[in-house]
Amino acid sequence: MSTPFLEAVALACERDWRLLFDKLDLRLESGEMLQIAGPNGSGKTSLLRLLCGLMQPTAGEVLLKGQSLSAQRGELARNLLWIGHAAGIKGLLTAEENLTWLCALHQPANREAIWQALAEVGLRGFEDVPCHTLSAGQQRRVGLARLYLSPPPLWILDEPFTALDKHGVAQLERHLAAHCEQGGLVVLTTHHSLTEKPAGYRELDLGQRAA
Repeated sequence: MSTPFLEAVALACERDWRLLFDKLDLRLESGEMLQIAGPNGSGKTSLLRLLCGLMQPTAGEVLLKGQSLSAQRGELARNLLWIGHAAGIKGLLTAEENLTWLCALHQPANREAIWQALAEVGLRGFEDVPCHTLSAGQQRRVGLARLYLSPPPLWILDEPFTALDKHGVAQLERHLAAHCEQGGLVVLTTHHSLTEKPAGYRELDLGQRAA
């Protein structure tokens, strides 16, 4: 059996003295999209944060390409991209400045590539606009523009469709599916019903495996 790109082994998570899930196993291979579902409080965001190393599990471990996540901190930025529920940008910086800063964390991008990424998310002409003047949806799109800037293969996304209009939702759906079809991997939470799913789509419902 080949080594999966991302694997969770006997994972357990406790929050505020409450066990959210226990003995959770998952494997994610190139080309797959995994949607984490479940009711509020079931641990969806906590699981995402465990998978990208932002939290430590109560028990079990997360493996990236067969090695413990905790043992390869320097490799994480080259292998995975985390975009949380918030836009994750600085309001006093312009759209271009935010992307320059964010990309410097894993792979610096030139100005032409940044402008093209902003155009892809419908923000052509907003490159030099301070982000605190943008709407919530526009701020969200600035953060999501990272997905168009030679990102790492694994995307871990918490409610990526939040604050997007109908066109933005459809465009992002297509982009996520295309990323998987080209060999990338996506793990996401969303309350949005996906209409475009790659062949490797599957769902993990935490509500059906309560601890």
